[in-house]
Amino acid sequence: MIISKQNSLIKEIRSLLNKKYRDSLGRYVVEGVKMVNEAFALGQKVLTVVCTEKCLNLLAVTGVEVTLVSDDVYNSISDEKSPQGALAVIEKPSFQTPNEKSCVMLDGVSDPGNMGTIIRTMACAGYRDLYISDDCADPFSPKAVRSSMSGIYHVNVIRKSRQELVNDIKFPLIVADMHGENVFEKKIDGEFCLVIGNEAR
Repeated sequence: MIISKQNSLIKEIRSLLNKKYRDSLGRYVVEGVKMVNEAFALGQKVLTVVCTEKCLNLLAVTGVEVTLVSDDVYNSISDEKSPQGALAVIEKPSFQTPNEKSCVMLDGVSDPGNMGTIIRTMACAGYRDLYISDDCADPFSPKAVRSSMSGIYHVNVIRKSRQELVNDIKFPLIVADMHGENVFEKKIDGEFCLVIGNEAR
């Protein structure tokens, strides 16, 4: 059991709270027994699993060694207000060829909670490709991942500049607008890209 907050593994996991290190290491963290178990069930590339003793028997882990840590150490690497005591470090997925189906583009969505909620809704509705502009919140941040409720495992994130995204997307763009037509009364034929803009603007 790791009891030191200065352990090299613990320091690396703690660094992943920062986007700079998530990007440079190509990894992100998921927390909670359910999300850890679903990462294995859905074939994610899990690199490390860390947990406290109380969670050990709740995890369905295969092919990866589980590292036990003290409650104090776990709390030092957790982003949760009330940590369950289980997390996994997962390799960020590589770029995938977009599907030939309707997709979503986010333009300047800045709140990670909103990012995660949109990802969760996309996954539920069967949308797979998520295009995000460079000025969007990081979909792999702890808050976005938590808000996605495992939806992050189901979407293909494509991050580029706004102009590159507009050039890449081959479907008609339908832009969410507070003063536009009621989305529940609008019938849309064929494939499309739904664009959602910045919260404040």
